[in-house]
Amino acid sequence: VIVERPAAHVAVIRMNRPEARNALNQAVRSGLAEHFAALSQDPDVRCIVLTGGDTVFAAGADIRDMADRGAVEIMLRNTQKLWQTVAACPKPVVAAVSGLAWGGGCELAMHADIIVAGRSASFCQPEVKVGIMPGAGGTQRLNRAVGKFKAMKMVLTGLPVSADEASAMGLVSEVVADAEVHPRALELAHLIASRPPLAVAQIKEVLIAGADASLETGLMLERKAFQLLFASRDQKEGMHAFLEKRDPQFTGE
Repeated sequence: VIVERPAAHVAVIRMNRPEARNALNQAVRSGLAEHFAALSQDPDVRCIVLTGGDTVFAAGADIRDMADRGAVEIMLRNTQKLWQTVAACPKPVVAAVSGLAWGGGCELAMHADIIVAGRSASFCQPEVKVGIMPGAGGTQRLNRAVGKFKAMKMVLTGLPVSADEASAMGLVSEVVADAEVHPRALELAHLIASRPPLAVAQIKEVLIAGADASLETGLMLERKAFQLLFASRDQKEGMHAFLEKRDPQFTGE
């Protein structure tokens, strides 16, 4: 797993195991968790792009690493702690998905906040075909993203869906030409990084927390966060810049 800094306030996390189509073994999962944990605490980073490269995002878990394991051995791996580090990242995450996002790769993409997919990308939860089931959010995040009937079809059949199908069901944010996946993801990341960081952080936190709360509770969370942002310098800067017809200079304060 490689971290790149293509521009100010933007970091790219790139899975780099091309010989195995970026299959998610323990080393890759640990690398992702390590880098997400570090970037979560880095005040200079305002947005993260997650990618696997130009031809594959991640083709799933490493079956060779799992085939002969026992239930207790799998349990003691505590892989949920590694996934949680990605899920808990307070910075917006843009997944740039080219090629296969299958199994754990599809689950990893769903940990992002925005998914940019190439026209030839495909999404799949094929675990049922090898006698198991999704184990890193594939039955939960997928259901919340696309609803019961689309999710059931994917997880019960193990059949892939194209990028256009994924877009139609609400699984991706947008579909672009294959050559434009990484540039478009970086473009969105630059745009988000130019926004006031405190407002961005509150938006992500409230949107995710409210998704599993009642509407009344979600609206209360939104209201409190909205009010809190009036204590920030960026709110004053943003509104005065608007009134003065100039570009704002946000500092995250």
